[in-house]
Amino acid sequence: MTAQSLTKWLAGQQIPPELAQIGGWSLAALCLLLIALLANFLAKSCIAHVIHPIFRKTAIKWDDLLIDHNVIVRLSHLVPAVVIQVLYPIFLGSGDTAADIIGLVVNLYLVVIFLMVADGVLNFLRALWERGALGKRFPAKSFIQAFKLLINLVGIIFILSVLLGKSPLVLFSGLGAVTAILLLIFKDAILGLVAGFQLSVNDMVMVDDWIEMPARGADGDVIDVSLTTVKVRNWDRTITTIPTYALISDSFKNWRGMSESGGRRIKRSIHIDMRTIQFADEELLERFKQIRLLRPYLDAKLAEIQKYNSEVGDDLSELINCRRLTNIGTFRAYCVAYLRNHPNARQDLPLMVRQMAPHEHGLPLEIYVFSNDIVWANYEDIQADLFDHFLSILPEFNLSAYQAPSGADLEKAGALLGPVKH
Repeated sequence: MTAQSLTKWLAGQQIPPELAQIGGWSLAALCLLLIALLANFLAKSCIAHVIHPIFRKTAIKWDDLLIDHNVIVRLSHLVPAVVIQVLYPIFLGSGDTAADIIGLVVNLYLVVIFLMVADGVLNFLRALWERGALGKRFPAKSFIQAFKLLINLVGIIFILSVLLGKSPLVLFSGLGAVTAILLLIFKDAILGLVAGFQLSVNDMVMVDDWIEMPARGADGDVIDVSLTTVKVRNWDRTITTIPTYALISDSFKNWRGMSESGGRRIKRSIHIDMRTIQFADEELLERFKQIRLLRPYLDAKLAEIQKYNSEVGDDLSELINCRRLTNIGTFRAYCVAYLRNHPNARQDLPLMVRQMAPHEHGLPLEIYVFSNDIVWANYEDIQADLFDHFLSILPEFNLSAYQAPSGADLEKAGALLGPVKH
């Protein structure tokens, strides 16, 4: 069924020589194409009905990824190319222009199939890496994209070498002349590759990290780290796209340490009206002694104060000559005791109640503690419950929170003063 034999047969059917030659060549090319398609069909059938079922039944799991990413199916496309490459000199002969064109097309097809197979293999390697323990900590997406870019550039050079009939080495040697143009075109990709390498090696950010980057309007979870961009899903469900290299050049906050520690910080102040701060008299002390959480503190503190006052020996009727408990100090001790006994407060992380510098809004009493639940909604509930309690119990210590006068306060004050007389 070669082109020469078919041409002779057609010529014997009283067909003009020119048409017989064209018809013989066309029929031979059609036979070669049918054989190539049949070979491709058989290869795919073998893969679908033999190789894939074997892979599915094996105990190991990584071979299933070869199926999921069509690596073996893409390899099957090499079969028709090999068939045509081997048989076309037999069917069509060699040395003429048509045969050279077919050879050129087959070579181009082989390069394209190689690029497809390389793409599938890289996808398989990425999926295999991400299945491992280090896949989340060191995402491979940016590196895989860099390898794909490099392989495709090499593929383009081989395609050009086939079309121009030049050795690939000649084209590779000419890359130096266009290096500046390539650097300009692939600037973001190159910067992203370097940045992605630094991010992975230094363990700076990974998928599912909560990061804050006010300069870029990002505050949320990282959902994708690629060669050129990092995508952040903000808490309002919008998506912010950040150039990968910006995470190296700009500063950002990563909340991963909070997640890994299992404790989220509560740091908020209650502003105490300084006019309500006073020494604790006997009546107030008796009230304090009824508070169970304060009993250990009061026993130790009162014994310490009594010992000090007895050693001083001055006139204790004057407040300035002796030590006494204050309502603000006792309230601070109560807050510490309450937090020490709270089921949602981490006892192994810093816990304190401290006074800050007083200012025009009163005396700030800062609560500094870590909750044992880092889920946002639960954390807010714990924080709200703590301050609900602390604010509600202030009157028990003869304290009140500072609040700037509102319009209603000024209206009441004006009513007490009475109408203005002219």
